[in-house]
Amino acid sequence: MSARLSAPGPQEKRFAAYIEGLATAAGHEDRHAPVKDYCKGLLLPGERKSIEPMAARLNPRNVQATRQSLHHLVAKAPWSDQSLLDHVRERVLPTMQKHGDVVAWIVDDTGFPKKGKHSVGVTRQYCGQVGKQENCRVAVSLSVATWNSSLPIAYRLYLPKDWAEDAERREKAEVPEEVEFQTKPDIALDQIRAAVEAEVPRGVVLADAAYGINTEFRDTLTELKLQYMVGVQSSLTVWEPGKQPLPAKPRGKMGRPPRYLQRTAEHQPVSVKQLATNLPSRTFKQITWRDGTDGKLRSRFAVVRVRPAHRDYEKAEPHAEQWLLIEWPRNEQEPTKYWISTLPPNTPLKALVKIAKQRWIIERDYQELKQELGLGHFEGRNWRGFHHHATLCIAAYGFLVAERNRFSPSARAGNLGFLTAEPAPDFRPRGTPSPPRAS
Repeated sequence: MSARLSAPGPQEKRFAAYIEGLATAAGHEDRHAPVKDYCKGLLLPGERKSIEPMAARLNPRNVQATRQSLHHLVAKAPWSDQSLLDHVRERVLPTMQKHGDVVAWIVDDTGFPKKGKHSVGVTRQYCGQVGKQENCRVAVSLSVATWNSSLPIAYRLYLPKDWAEDAERREKAEVPEEVEFQTKPDIALDQIRAAVEAEVPRGVVLADAAYGINTEFRDTLTELKLQYMVGVQSSLTVWEPGKQPLPAKPRGKMGRPPRYLQRTAEHQPVSVKQLATNLPSRTFKQITWRDGTDGKLRSRFAVVRVRPAHRDYEKAEPHAEQWLLIEWPRNEQEPTKYWISTLPPNTPLKALVKIAKQRWIIERDYQELKQELGLGHFEGRNWRGFHHHATLCIAAYGFLVAERNRFSPSARAGNLGFLTAEPAPDFRPRGTPSPPRAS
């Protein structure tokens, strides 16, 4: 036996302690060894991180028994995804906070192109990975972020309405009875409420326009006493700086007192695009918010105080003032992005830009989760398997996040130095074309 095998290094010892905690969080002792194997399999080198290729890397002399063990863990075993994710958060977040406070909670959804119609949640819908409508499934996540690191802490499949209302497909995919149709913003709000209840250190909630345009989503964040910086569409209507809806119109002496705010033909809100294009060019300032791989990232921004106008004619009081942040790069004919925010009125423009742009950090997470940890590689069709695989991918990624915050920035899946035997020469994963016969 080599010295390396008999005396594991510090990183291997930390990994052993880390996955020991994961195994305990998974509950029953029968799951302990498969949890450890699965997480190690996700971190080992290899292009495909589905069950059979991982089994071949982990135990080439007994692939089928290992495959069955991993399959049972993911597709059948009834352990709690949220309990495991909570354990990962409790273990990894303190290492992140050693280098800075939590600054953001980031809502996102990620798509996985998928053929057929029998895998849970698959339907034709917008898929961010390909940038268009595609046959895919989509998961909603909540991540917690410092300026330098982020970690998903909640993850749930979006179940489209045609799936939620199809009893036969639900049964075949083993969708739990309590799971009903929810919009993506509603799923995100459930995740956020759970984080509030768990007393996760608070940050500014960041989300793109698919969430930010939803007034109920924004209002609920305010009710939860969370600040936000969310993208909105150019069509969002607001009252220009210094303006608001008219007070309720008196009706005379008879009847109930007037309740609702008023508009007139001459007194109307405007779209954020209209407001932005009417601003003097001097309003826009060149701001640099961070260093990118090809140099400093900078663009032109303007910020004004506005009141959202959505359905305020059904309200007795106008919406509170908020920031409207506008990005208009010099080489563009019109503004490219808009955000509204409940950050304090004295927040400097550069600080608003920096937090708005912090969503980039989860793009890095998901690139690594998909490309190196196989987040989209699960080949099963059922609800439990989809979530268990994702949870274990996030758990394995959590170890990498912790290692990088221990001043090991090179820690990546596939280069941790974990030893593994070579697959048997004749092993071929199912579905692999057979080699041509020698003539």
